[in-house]
Amino acid sequence: MGPDHPDVAASLNSLAGLYRAQAKYADAEPLYQRSLAIREKALGPDHPEVAASLNNLGELYRFQGKYAEAEPFYQRSLVIREKALGADHRDVATTLSDLAELYRAQGRYAEAEPLYQRSLTIREKALGPDHADVADSLNNLAALYDVQGKYAEAEPFLKRSLAIREKALGPDHLDVAASLNNLAELYRAEAKYAEAEPLDQRALAIREKTLGPDHPNVARSLNNLAALYDVQGKYAQAEPLYKRSLAIEEKALGPDHPDVGRSLNNLAMLYSAQGRYADAESLYQRALAIREKTLEPDHPDLAQTLENYAALLRKTNRPDAAAPLEARARAVRAKHAAENPQQ
Repeated sequence: MGPDHPDVAASLNSLAGLYRAQAKYADAEPLYQRSLAIREKALGPDHPEVAASLNNLGELYRFQGKYAEAEPFYQRSLVIREKALGADHRDVATTLSDLAELYRAQGRYAEAEPLYQRSLTIREKALGPDHADVADSLNNLAALYDVQGKYAEAEPFLKRSLAIREKALGPDHLDVAASLNNLAELYRAEAKYAEAEPLDQRALAIREKTLGPDHPNVARSLNNLAALYDVQGKYAQAEPLYKRSLAIEEKALGPDHPDVGRSLNNLAMLYSAQGRYADAESLYQRALAIREKTLEPDHPDLAQTLENYAALLRKTNRPDAAAPLEARARAVRAKHAAENPQQ
C-alpha cells in the first residue's frame, strides 16, 4: 500500500487510540498527527475520516489539559461532519459531546449545555433510548448539572445512565465506573456519605482491575474517595489516597496538568483543616500557579484556590496578604456568573 495509504492512516489511528487509553500521550500524538496528514492528502480536507482524526487529536489534547489546543480541532471536526454527514448523524453527536466536555472542563457551562442536549437528542433518535452512547450523553449532561449544584436535575440522568451501561456493557465496564463515580460525587455533595462510599469503592476497583494501578482514571477515583473521607473528617483515611492520586497524576500527566492542580488543592485543604499550615501553603501556591496557567481566567476552580489560600493566610494572621487574593476570587466568580447566567 505504501506509507501514505488511507488504510495505513487507519492503523496509525488505532494504535494511537490504544496509547491514549493507556495515558501514553507522548506516544499517541505523532501517530494521530501522521494519520491526519495522510488522510488530508489522500482524501481531501473535508472527508469524514479527516474529521475523525481531528476529533481524536482534540481528545488527546483535552486529556492533557491543553484546552486551547484542543478546541480548534473539535470545531473543525464538527464543521466537516455536519457538512458531510448531516446534522443528525451519530458522529456529529460525538463531536458535540466532546466539545461540550472541553467547555465543561474550562468552566464554560453556558456553552456546554446546548451541545450536550443536542448530542443527547441525536443519539436517542438515531440509536434508541437504551444505547450506550445515550448513556454517555446522559452521564455528561448530569455531570454538568452536578458541577453547577443542580442536583435534582442531575440525579435521574445519572441513574438512567448507570442502568443503561450496566445492562449494555456489563457491571465491570469502565463506563460503568464513570457513572458510579459521578453518582457518588452527587451523593457526596448532598451529604449522603453512606450512599456515596460503596459507589466510589466499586468505581475504584473496576478502574484498578481494568487499567492498572497507575492510570490517571485510577487517580481520579482515589481523589474522589479521599474527598469523601475528607468531608467527613476522616483525615487519616483521606491523606494516603490524596497522596497516591497526586503521585499517579504527576507521573502520568506531568507536573502542570489541571488534575494535578486539583489534587494539590485538595491535599492542601486537608492539611489546613488539620492545622498543618506550612504544608498546606506550599501546596496552595503550586495549585494556584497551575490553575492560573491552565484554566480560563473565570474558572470556578481558580476562584476556589484563591479563596482557600486567602483563608489560610487569615488563619496565620496575614490579612494584608489575604485581601488581594479574596478580591481576585470575587472578580473571577463575578465574571463566571456573568457568563453563565443560568447557573
